[in-house]
Amino acid sequence: MKMRTLAALTAMALATTLVACGQQSSTTQQAADKAKESMSKAADATKDAAKATVDATKDVAKAAADATKDAATSAADATKDAASKAADASKEAADKAAAAAKDAAKK
Repeated sequence: MKMRTLAALTAMALATTLVACGQQSSTTQQAADKAKESMSKAADATKDAAKATVDATKDVAKAAADATKDAATSAADATKDAASKAADASKEAADKAAAAAKDAAKK
């Protein structure tokens, strides 16, 4: 794309120079017309590339946000499970300690 743009700019500069010098012929006019057409195509290609880049960036950002949301949900679930298991273990240990204290008190 850079080569096309460079060629179009060169052709446009040449055509402008020849027109300014008063040496315009049908060949020069054709070259100027082709340069204008090339410039238009280059501008359209640049516009399309920019749009594609923006669209790709949006897609990547959405995917990253979704992945982050999923990871946060998984982490929250894991934390809840760990807290529940810790609470169950603490309750079980407290029950065993109470039972051992009762047994010790009976003896």
